[in-house]
Amino acid sequence: MRKLLLYCFILAMGINLTAWGQREPKNNQELFNEFTYRQGSPYRTASGKPGPEYWQNAADYVLEAKLDESSHTLSGKVTITYTNNSPEELDFVWLHLEQNRFKSDSRGTLTTPIQGNRYSGDVEGGYTITNVKSQLTKRGSASSNSHLISDTRMQVFLDEPISAKGGQAVISMDFEFKIPEKGMDRMGRLDVNDGTIYALAQWYPKVAVFDDVTGWNIEPYLGAGEFYLGYGDFEYKVTVPYDHIVVGSGELLNANDVLTKEQQDRMKLAAQSDTTVYIVKPDELKDPTKTRPKQEGTLTWHFRIKNSRDVAFASSKAFIWDAAKIDLPSGKTAMAQSAYPSESDGQGAWGRSTEYSKASIEHYSSRWHEYPYPVAVNVAADIGGMEYPGLNFCSYKSTGASLWNVTDHEFGHNWFPMIVGTNERRYAWMDEGFNTFINHYSSLEFNDGEYGSTLNQTRRYISWFNNPSREGIDTYPDVANTSNLGMIAYMKPAIGLIMLREYILDHERFDNAFKSYIETWAYKHPQPNDFFNLMENVAGENLNWFWRGWFYGTENIDLAIENVVPYGGNKVIILANKGGIPMPVLMEITYGDDSKERVKLPVEIWQRGDQWNHLLKTNKEVKKVVIDPDKVLPDVNIANDSWPNSIYE
Repeated sequence: MRKLLLYCFILAMGINLTAWGQREPKNNQELFNEFTYRQGSPYRTASGKPGPEYWQNAADYVLEAKLDESSHTLSGKVTITYTNNSPEELDFVWLHLEQNRFKSDSRGTLTTPIQGNRYSGDVEGGYTITNVKSQLTKRGSASSNSHLISDTRMQVFLDEPISAKGGQAVISMDFEFKIPEKGMDRMGRLDVNDGTIYALAQWYPKVAVFDDVTGWNIEPYLGAGEFYLGYGDFEYKVTVPYDHIVVGSGELLNANDVLTKEQQDRMKLAAQSDTTVYIVKPDELKDPTKTRPKQEGTLTWHFRIKNSRDVAFASSKAFIWDAAKIDLPSGKTAMAQSAYPSESDGQGAWGRSTEYSKASIEHYSSRWHEYPYPVAVNVAADIGGMEYPGLNFCSYKSTGASLWNVTDHEFGHNWFPMIVGTNERRYAWMDEGFNTFINHYSSLEFNDGEYGSTLNQTRRYISWFNNPSREGIDTYPDVANTSNLGMIAYMKPAIGLIMLREYILDHERFDNAFKSYIETWAYKHPQPNDFFNLMENVAGENLNWFWRGWFYGTENIDLAIENVVPYGGNKVIILANKGGIPMPVLMEITYGDDSKERVKLPVEIWQRGDQWNHLLKTNKEVKKVVIDPDKVLPDVNIANDSWPNSIYE
């Protein structure tokens, strides 16, 4: 009734509603409806938590590898103890053979554009697999060597099925491959002044995930799509030339065998130091007698990491190596380490890597969830940036803000997807986007904002949001246009979470929900709907309209102020939603006496139409009204975000 009276009053005042953008009411309820099947099941509840019958399988690995520097090859053996916790028997096990991506006839090679892209790689590699064996762990079970290899996948058959709910099998094989020089910007080798840096990842056959959503997740390794892996314990030994230093995921178990007495003392000092301590100094690189416990042959380095999804390592005789203590909220400590060549040395460059690493891990541990691994290693390589549990590869050319940003980003991945084990190959936004979001706050905090965060200015990305070639966040990463991938996997989902925290919800409700998501799904496998459901249930907000609009499709935000008119001694602010995504409306009103007031209208004002008239109870002169005064929203038309403006004249 009040709206009708207002409408009649405006007509009586002789105001031309059409001129001010007044439109017939429009039913926008479809923007608020359920958009996907989000009901619960025994495995995943409607509240976003694992259900009473949730399960996931596990794989424990024992690995041995040997690096041949003369031929640039890695050979080894893997033994996998696979536990089937699912409710069904398994007749076979699928594994990933990701080194097969580096073959001339691989699917990844054949789907790479002629002009190439970031994921172009060597094409003269691939695995040689021998001595395949599989056998149930129960007494008397038969051994099989039956298997088939299809591109980057391997199917291992068993003579008897692995029983449900706890059955186990052991799968083993020998492997060898030539280490690619260009490993799709994720691994490879780099020649530097003092030797070759070997960055080893995707280096062993690993079990694919069998889950309650898809069964076997066997998408081939093509390029942009990263990884989806289960959890288990890893023990691995790496044999390298005697003059190499090896850093890897997890704890070094045999420091007495591979480090000099002085290096062991330095390591102990670093474990208690808040500042960086050299383990191998720059001036020691030219004299292996000072850095190695033996002067010929090979050394075997022995590592272990528990409850991890993967392992990676790096080996080189060119490494400067330093470290410092990481303080964790529980009172435990870990160790930040950096390994880099002399070309990368200096306080403007990798000389601050360990400082950056320590700050990054401590921030995420105190804010979101405690870091679980004994070391956090940053390795300089010819790789833009790539993450593995407890170890990064970052560009050896990075300096200053660039090195902070890549180090912080890659270590952030220990939370997404190392702790929260999402499917990167299908949902890149659930690790890259969430990680980019937490990087925003880490960068704002580091050294009192020394480098800052580009996500403080979401409107700098408006040109992309207005680009007709943009794609949705939900686009499969391997088919996304590479010019869009940075936005749809990293920036747009991160901006979405920033809007949730800073504009739609509030800090407390968002943080409670996001922390709950991490705690609830730590070392498990959430799907997108699990995230949506949990955030809504903990924050206490129906966000269907937001998930639908922001994470699915290519609609944009465009809130507008069409006019401010007098009404019975008060004022009416005429608002419009001109975009495809509804949003709450936060306005800052400046009065004639220069006092200011903020008013926030709920998103439900757009449920019944794309225009809303807000009654502002004041007899003051209104000098100015601004939507989104803190500029949190990437509103695609900033010209209509304030009044007075000339857009409707």
